[in-house]
Parts: sequence; structure tokens; C-alpha cells
Amino acid sequence: MPPADSPDSAPRLARFAWFTVAANLLVILWGAFVRASGSGAGCGNHWPLCNGEVVPPSPTLATVIEFTHRLTSGVALLLVVALVVGARRALPRGHRVRAAAWVCLGVMILEALIGAGLVRFELVADNASMARALTLGAHLLNTLVLLAALVLTALWAGGAPPLRWREAGRSRWLLGLGTVGLILVGMTGAIASLGDTLFPARTLAEGLAQDLDPTSHLLLRLRVLHPTFAVAAGVLVLWIGMAAARWRVEAAAAGRRVAGLVLVQWAVGLTALALLVPVPLQLTHLLVADLLWMAWVVLLARLLGAQSGSASRTSEATARAASMSNTVPADSSR
Repeated sequence: MPPADSPDSAPRLARFAWFTVAANLLVILWGAFVRASGSGAGCGNHWPLCNGEVVPPSPTLATVIEFTHRLTSGVALLLVVALVVGARRALPRGHRVRAAAWVCLGVMILEALIGAGLVRFELVADNASMARALTLGAHLLNTLVLLAALVLTALWAGGAPPLRWREAGRSRWLLGLGTVGLILVGMTGAIASLGDTLFPARTLAEGLAQDLDPTSHLLLRLRVLHPTFAVAAGVLVLWIGMAAARWRVEAAAAGRRVAGLVLVQWAVGLTALALLVPVPLQLTHLLVADLLWMAWVVLLARLLGAQSGSASRTSEATARAASMSNTVPADSSR
């Protein structure tokens, strides 16, 4: 087997990890469809059973949608378990990929427990409580952590170097701020989507009036947070994406992807707002958001991982130069 940190390390594991990323992305999108279609109560308040049955007989459409989400979530969990097993078999003890795979499994289990809590406490369907909004925000945060862990697992399994936050200098504060900004955009987006689903507006003007009306439901008044964070964080992340090539040549392509996805996401968000956020555009908006988040994680890996790689290459070159100087004969004329 090649060295664990080489580009050829565990290629099958890396491919399987990326497949697991894609599978989880589909499960996340279907989960959003469950919420947008009002099907969260399709299995009643039963979990893990559906309406008290292992396989619900004569299910309604809402039951089919919710039950399908549970089945696909179970498959995604099994994929992560397989990822842990594969990492243990392919890589030595103490390797960061093994640790990252275990993190994926832990976060995946927490994801399932949060989903179970939504169902058991009936924070689904027409429930407009702040408890539901906060739980959805936590659910989205956990989802972003899961995607980040899966992407890093795939990158590291492919031979990418570890992240070196301390060696990034002052830029680590910008990268950290961009990361927090994207998380806040996602969490406020989950709350805004809930408000759009529970309190649909007939016109754009009516929706804007709801946001500014002090007597509106709190979910409606909180919607303004999402575009505010989206613009602020988007500008910062866009700038970082465009500047990435100046920081590290290895990060140029990843930076362009991030910058491009920010622009696409703004366009999708404005279109969704103008068309009163129909379900297909809600799902598209979430898809681009997840792709942007994953691209951001890749950019971090390129910027922070390349730091250690460059330092390593510099030290190796210095060592070779010192070795050569030691082998040059002394000038006898002096």
C-alpha cells in the first residue's frame, strides 16, 4: 500500500467517501421536500415505526414521502458505517481519515436523533412554534457539520494534507468569519423557509409587508435575517474565493468554484423571492447552498492544507541546499 498521505492512498475509500457525500446530499434534499410539502407528520408521532407499523399499510401520499425519507436516511447511515469499516481496514491506527469517519458516524447518529425529536414532539406539519424553528436551525447546523466531515474524509482519503489553522496567519480569521457566516446563512435560511411554508404570501408586496409588520408572527419577522446574512457573508466569501489564487496557487480552482456558486446562489435566491418561493426553487436554493458549503470546505482544505505542503517543500529544499553546501570543497586559496 502507498504511504497514507500520498495522492494514491486508499483510492477506493476516497471514491466511496465521495459517493457517500452524494447520497447524503440527496437525503438532505428529500428531507427539505418533506418539510416543504407538509409531510412531516406522515408517520404520526411514531419513530422509528411509521404510524405504529414497520411498513405502513395503505399509506397516504404524506406517509409515502415521510417513510421514503426514513428509508433513505437509514441507507445513508449504513453507508457511513461502511465508511468507518473501510477506513479501519485501509488505513493505520491514528490516521486522520479513521478519526474523520468516526466523526461522520457520530454526527450522523445525532442527525437521526434530531429528526426523531422533531417527530416525537410533533414539531412538524403546521407547528409554528419557536421550538420547531430552533430545532430546525440546530438540524441545519448538524447537517452542515456532517457534510463538512464527509467532504474532509473524502479529501483526506485521497491524500490531501491535514488542515493547519495556526499556520494560516491572519487569514485564518477571515476564513473563520466566512465559515461562521455561511453557517448563519444556512440556519436563518431554514427558519425563513419554515415561515414561507407556514405563512405563504399571495404577492411579493404582501410578503415584504409581513416581514415589517410588528404584529406578524415571529417566524415572519425573522425572515429578514436570512437575506441580511446572505449578502454580508456572500460578499466576504466571494472576495475570499476570488483572492484564493493569490494566497495559494493550489486553491485557485476551488476559489473560482466558491465565487461562482455565491453568484448562482444570489440569483436563485432572488428568483425564488420574486416567484414567492415555490417548492422546486426552495429545493434548488438548498442544493446550491449545500454545494457552496462543500466547495467552501474544499477551499479551506486547499488553503490550509497547501500551507503545510508548501512549508514542507520549503524545508526540504532548504535541507537539500544545506547538504550540497556541506559537500563543496573548501577554497584552499583562502
